[in-house]
Amino acid sequence: MRTVERYPPRVPLRLLDRVLIGFALFLSSLLIGVQIARAVEVIPSLGMTRAVSADDNTTNFSGGLALRGDLTSFLMAEIGASYRSEELDGDLHVTQWPITTSLWLKPVPMLYAGGGAGWYQTSFNYDDSVPFEDETTQDFGVHLGGGLLLPLAPTVGLDLNGRYVFLDDVDLKLSTETWDPDFWTTSLGLSIKF
Repeated sequence: MRTVERYPPRVPLRLLDRVLIGFALFLSSLLIGVQIARAVEVIPSLGMTRAVSADDNTTNFSGGLALRGDLTSFLMAEIGASYRSEELDGDLHVTQWPITTSLWLKPVPMLYAGGGAGWYQTSFNYDDSVPFEDETTQDFGVHLGGGLLLPLAPTVGLDLNGRYVFLDDVDLKLSTETWDPDFWTTSLGLSIKF
């Protein structure tokens, strides 16, 4: 009588293939995620703003935080939030919290230009001597601008940005004239790549 040798049961090739493919996809996703994360920049900044409607050369300080990343080698996307304020006629203090998105073209690695749009929450705070209540409005605006990115180290750089913001005119309670809320802003930020 002939004996049949028994080998240990074989693992189906399909199951082993699935495990290897799953592991390869997981590893690839992890490596791609690390590369994408390295391409993201966080940019805290301080700046100066000047209202277009201002009769004098008054400038005010502003602050902001932006998150920027490369879409291609010549195009960047950015989302940002900032804060600015200004005085109007001594009886009205205006503050704004813009949240903007931008697309920046990079003709060369250090220079960029472009524009975007944003949501501008504006608060009108009247002096106590004026019989008007404070109010807050939400407006849509667009901006054009550009900047210069100066690398200091492989993951750190200085970002000099300037932009002009276009907003619709606002009717003020203090006068019969409309107020032009357009403004210039220039900021210097620290670009930190992750």
